[in-house]
Amino acid sequence: MANGRTKLIAIGGGEVAGSPEILDEIVADVLKRDDGRMVVMTVATNEPQSAGDKYNRLFRSRGIKHVLTIDVSTREDAFDEASLQKIKDADALFFTGGDQLNITSLMGGSPLHDLLTERAKKGLTIAGTSAGAAMMSNSMIISGKSDHTPQVGAVEIAPGMNLIPETLIDTHFSQRGRHGRLLTAMAHYPQDIGLGIDERTALVARDHEFRVIGEGAVTVMDGANMKHNDLPYHGRDEPVGMFSVCIHVLPRGYRFDLKTRTPQAPQMHKLAGVDSDV
Repeated sequence: MANGRTKLIAIGGGEVAGSPEILDEIVADVLKRDDGRMVVMTVATNEPQSAGDKYNRLFRSRGIKHVLTIDVSTREDAFDEASLQKIKDADALFFTGGDQLNITSLMGGSPLHDLLTERAKKGLTIAGTSAGAAMMSNSMIISGKSDHTPQVGAVEIAPGMNLIPETLIDTHFSQRGRHGRLLTAMAHYPQDIGLGIDERTALVARDHEFRVIGEGAVTVMDGANMKHNDLPYHGRDEPVGMFSVCIHVLPRGYRFDLKTRTPQAPQMHKLAGVDSDV
């Protein structure tokens, strides 16, 4: 992962405008400078104009004076000198939702991708929601069945942008019942850490650690000690069996060390007046 000056914010979807805590996190580093610049990346969406306008209004309402947009609708756009200059001058990037495969296929290996990677290594805020979060992982879920038991063929996986190495990120997690499809992805790649992010919830990563903010939770699935995985022995649509997958549920205030694969709880206090005899 990028160094400690770089902040990666992966948001599980939902209306970012309705999540003041997440918005504050996204704009914090930009507002430290009088001429701070936010660049909205609309590569994932098929409606770049409306998405750009939406987030332009949103970030300006939070006090950012300079909000710029980069659209990559064709591979050629990822070579555009004006867009490269916007990345060079940016204090933060925000990737909209849409289709995460648009991001990797149109930007991967391009000058725009190379510059983004270089800026990330030197310190930059990079935020993304839904598809803009899914692309941050090493192995990227591009489609799959929700509300379904883990089974062969339940997900399609492609390489991600690898901003958060050794991870598999899924979004809209609890709201769309995606536990089964993330487990299926874990059966394919037990070496990666599965991260299921709820809507209006975000993980904020620096170095090898992330913390959780927002309304829901981040579900962590760790297959490092998986003792059994029968994926290779089944045909398409057949259920998959796995043993010893470790699962953590981390709401706001919890942290997770991606290097040691250990969760950390905040200091807890019992609530007054909630005892029950039932």
